[in-house]
Amino acid sequence: MEAVSYEQRDVRRARYAVAAVFAVHGAVTGSFATRVPWIQDHAGVSAGQLGLALAFPALGASVAMPLAGRISHTFGARNALRGLIALWTLSLTLPALSPNLLTLCLALFTYGATAGMADVAMNALGVEVENRLGRSIMSGLHGMWSAGALAGSAAGTLAAHLGSDARLHHTLAAAVLTVLGVAACSWVLDLQPAEDEEPPPRFALPPKSALLIGAVGFCAVFAEGASLDWSAVYLRDQLETSAGLAAACTTGFTLTMAVARIAGDKVVDRFGSVRTVRAGGVLAVLGGLLIVVSGHPAAAMTGFALMGLGIAVVVPLCFAAAGRSGPNPSQAIAGVATITYTSGLVAPSAIGGLAQATSLVVSFGLVTLLAFGLVGFAGVLRAGDRNRPKVSRPSDAAVPDPRP
Repeated sequence: MEAVSYEQRDVRRARYAVAAVFAVHGAVTGSFATRVPWIQDHAGVSAGQLGLALAFPALGASVAMPLAGRISHTFGARNALRGLIALWTLSLTLPALSPNLLTLCLALFTYGATAGMADVAMNALGVEVENRLGRSIMSGLHGMWSAGALAGSAAGTLAAHLGSDARLHHTLAAAVLTVLGVAACSWVLDLQPAEDEEPPPRFALPPKSALLIGAVGFCAVFAEGASLDWSAVYLRDQLETSAGLAAACTTGFTLTMAVARIAGDKVVDRFGSVRTVRAGGVLAVLGGLLIVVSGHPAAAMTGFALMGLGIAVVVPLCFAAAGRSGPNPSQAIAGVATITYTSGLVAPSAIGGLAQATSLVVSFGLVTLLAFGLVGFAGVLRAGDRNRPKVSRPSDAAVPDPRP
């Protein structure tokens, strides 16, 4: 009994460690996003060229994410995450150093590739900790990512306000975040493959179950990307609000998602993944209808808040379900992550193209329709709930007892 208690303390410590890694990962994203205008001016690229360059992070992530499972198998989960999170934090320095479009595209490809591999590795470890604790933690982990992104954005906003050079800002941020990320990795679970376990292939198509789960994630991330990039434009152009009120709508959407993710684990534990996602889908559809039908800014802002509340926990639950859907969690998570990254890439341009051809109202009608897909297809997450352990399952091989 005493040894189990000691091991459970290690598992709880691993939970806090992987949460810190999620926060560091988000902080890199927030730090980068706030300095995109500076990077555009430094590279001397037009708005269209910048749009092209910003497609490269998703391309790099999609190409590299399938490698994460092989890396974890070769080096062990802890060492793999330590190396991948360091590569990701250090890659923050590359875009600001790029003097032209070609180097910017290459820098962003590397930035996205390291982001994607670290993303898969930390989500796989998060699922394993969740399994051992016997209760949901993935929503909270993604909430920590959102909190990290907000912190990185706040620091980046201050740096931009002070007129600092993004090369200096990102170098300092990368140094601090690398130290924090590598230090946190010292306490994540040190999973090692079994001696007779075959290494996963370097590149492999995700299993069918991951594709179905990824389709649910696609709907949620499409709504997230559309709301983040177009909510302010919708209020300003469609409802003729001030720029400040339009910006506040986007901030409110982001905060709603962060709070809902941090609080979402208790809801998942009580109602399960399927009912939680279905209820979230209903909220997202109601929010979408408010956005489309209402002509008042307050109602539209309420609609965006409901949209954020409804989709907040979907992606964490998709990763958790993928991690339990087959014998190779990293491969399944990589498949789901690839689909969700693709959705995040497609959504802003799809909304813009449809708005150009019709209107933003029609564009958010499409978002509402996809949100309804969460209600209809949430059942594919049921296997993840069935495979969720009801009690903690210690493993001496994975979390050794260091006492003599």
